[in-house]
Amino acid sequence: MFRQSNLGERLDSAVSCLSPAGSAPFAALVALEQIGGRRSYQQDEEIYGELDPADCWYKVVSGTVRICKLLADGRRHIAEFCFAGDCFGIDLGRERLFSAEAVGDVTVMRFPRGATERLIDEQPELARHICDMALRSLAHAQSRMLLLGRMTASERVAHFLLELAERRDARRFVDVPMSRNDIGDYLGLTIETVCRVLSSFRREGTIAIPTPHRIELCDRDALEAAGEG
Repeated sequence: MFRQSNLGERLDSAVSCLSPAGSAPFAALVALEQIGGRRSYQQDEEIYGELDPADCWYKVVSGTVRICKLLADGRRHIAEFCFAGDCFGIDLGRERLFSAEAVGDVTVMRFPRGATERLIDEQPELARHICDMALRSLAHAQSRMLLLGRMTASERVAHFLLELAERRDARRFVDVPMSRNDIGDYLGLTIETVCRVLSSFRREGTIAIPTPHRIELCDRDALEAAGEG
């Protein structure tokens, strides 16, 4: 049971991370928050593993989560990066198809699946809210299929930087919390190729790399042209 003195602050914070303004009634979002709980994870800590029961879903409050799968030949495939406000773990089956891991320090909201389904029965407007989240994830997956199937290495890296800037609402300086190895496993490239392409963009003046985890978009038009091939 939460202390009354903290309840208002907690609900305001939870509602702001649960949904864009106007996408669901405030009362419904408060009810959703009340069935959830906050959990924190440290760098590289597993949130859930492949084949674990899919008995809950999550929303990122802060930090970055990678959704990944270990392939039969030992390679790792990263299907998605989730940032603050993103949902993950909305699986249709009873078992997880992917694992979820913290890229750095991460705080998430965890929502039990059964309690969510009962709440939707009571407040049907939440169904649209959760459906919208699932559709955004599907659209992102379809975009990645084009990226991996048709784009060159330079196009993939350029597209990734622009996607990261858009998702993190950054115009010039983009924080890159994941490692170069993570980026490679997300784009279907080796770490050497990722570093080579970034170095090429830097030499051309398209980007600057003040620190390993921050990239400056010096010439956005050139990067967009590179991303379009």
